[in-house]
Amino acid sequence: MSVYSMTGFAHATQGVATAGEESPTRSAAAGSAVTVEVRSVNSRFLDLAFRLPDELRGLEPALRELVGAAFKRGKIELRVAPQRETDSVWPQPQPDQLNRLSRLESTVQGWLPKAAPLSVNEALQWCRQGGAAERLDEVALAAAREAISGLREAREREGARLVAILMERINRLRELAAQAAPLVPAVVQRQQQRFLDRWNEALANAGAGGSVSADALRDRALNEAAAYALRIDVAEELSRLSAHLDEITRLLKAGGELGKRLDFLIQELHREANTLGSKSSALELTNVSVEMKVAIEQMREQVQNLE
Repeated sequence: MSVYSMTGFAHATQGVATAGEESPTRSAAAGSAVTVEVRSVNSRFLDLAFRLPDELRGLEPALRELVGAAFKRGKIELRVAPQRETDSVWPQPQPDQLNRLSRLESTVQGWLPKAAPLSVNEALQWCRQGGAAERLDEVALAAAREAISGLREAREREGARLVAILMERINRLRELAAQAAPLVPAVVQRQQQRFLDRWNEALANAGAGGSVSADALRDRALNEAAAYALRIDVAEELSRLSAHLDEITRLLKAGGELGKRLDFLIQELHREANTLGSKSSALELTNVSVEMKVAIEQMREQVQNLE
């Protein structure tokens, strides 16, 4: 299953079939047309906004159903713009249109004998408007379906790019965790030597160098080092961080609607990196913690865009 971003844009244009045609055409050259633009950005929920002309406001429920069936999250704006044919482009009047117009004119002149007869231009205007109005709703819905499909494809392409970025950050975090693991024993060993040096110095200054055995001094230093090792042990944090990374990788491979779940896991990653930084008293571990936080923050920014 694919992973979808909440960011994308698509548009589609459908032409209104003139009288005598069997179906709408995408070419707007021979008659009126409808253009639909759909754009989306990230949002916690599905937030819809429609920009419709007055003659197409009745389509909002149908458009809302189409968009709601295609997307689950995102702030989506759908704009419908009818494009009227220019004055230089005229439809071919059909016999049924002219017959109807003639009957209407006769009825009007029967009641209003002084009414002026229709001009050729007025007759063509009536044929043009009447032919386009009959199919405008149908064409607008067809253009909306095409635009929504295009937006879904655009969001899928953007989602694939986001997955690639997230996988890069996951690999970087694994590398940093691998760097941090062997640092703790080295730090403990250095601290143990510091304890021994401080005890030797303190005893020498107090003139009590002979009152304490070397074994007792070593035991005291080792106990201090053991307590220090427990305080800075980050094995548990690294283990949980690795488990979270495994779960994120699994979700990205499974696809679907995973933005909210990933957002929660990113918070957990941040918590482990903070704990790692608070336990570290060595510059090496501090640097690893900072690098982890940078990578996690970059992941968080990308996850905010996932559906």
